[in-house]
Amino acid sequence: MAETVKQGQSKSDLLEKQNTLDDDGMRRKAENLRARKKKRSRKDLDGAEKHGICYLSRVPPHMDPSHVRQILSKYGDIQRIYLTPEDPTAQVQRKQAGGFRGKEFSEGWVEFTKKSVAKRVANMLNGEQIGGKRRSSFYYDIWNIKYLSKFKWDDLISEIAEKNRVREQKLSLEISAANRERDFYMSKVEQSRALKHMQERKKKNQKAEGSESGDMPEPKVIRQFPQNRPVADSSVQSKPRLSKDILAGVFSGGSK
Repeated sequence: MAETVKQGQSKSDLLEKQNTLDDDGMRRKAENLRARKKKRSRKDLDGAEKHGICYLSRVPPHMDPSHVRQILSKYGDIQRIYLTPEDPTAQVQRKQAGGFRGKEFSEGWVEFTKKSVAKRVANMLNGEQIGGKRRSSFYYDIWNIKYLSKFKWDDLISEIAEKNRVREQKLSLEISAANRERDFYMSKVEQSRALKHMQERKKKNQKAEGSESGDMPEPKVIRQFPQNRPVADSSVQSKPRLSKDILAGVFSGGSK
């Protein structure tokens, strides 16, 4: 019995030790992952500080991010590219007019891995012809590029998020106004239907009553209202008139 008790205690001790070892291993793994994440974040921050961003105030027609990367990557390594899509209304109008049916962009940002490369590219290409293959649709277009000092990619992300938030607010207001107009229109439609139904039911009742009374026409009601006499006649009759003798005395006395 004593031996079995000792064996059971030894097994429980071993299990406890294994559990503690497993817990220590999990904690070490979690700490290592946190340390790696911190190192990566620091590296990303250091790399972001070394990056340089160029601004494209105009993107030529038919040019997309792949074309921008293909052309500008010749001058240095590119980290990220973002091009702002054009207004959807302008795209619809262009398609209706028979123009280019693809997607176009209005402006863009290009992030280079080095600030020196971004400055050099902006100074070199601004105001110059894009060139490339003569068959390309933007061969004769001109670069409008500028280096943005002290500008980070996070600033661009926050600006885009703010623009999207404002656009969503405007869109929600427009949708609510459209819903109110629709509800008002539908209420008026329902009122007109109800009035039409009432008029039809009234006509049916009148026809039924006329058939029961022998189809006798309804008597025409003529209303007579008492009329007052004109004010001019009474005023003329009530005016006092001077006699001829009084008038003759007045004028004869004045002549003496």
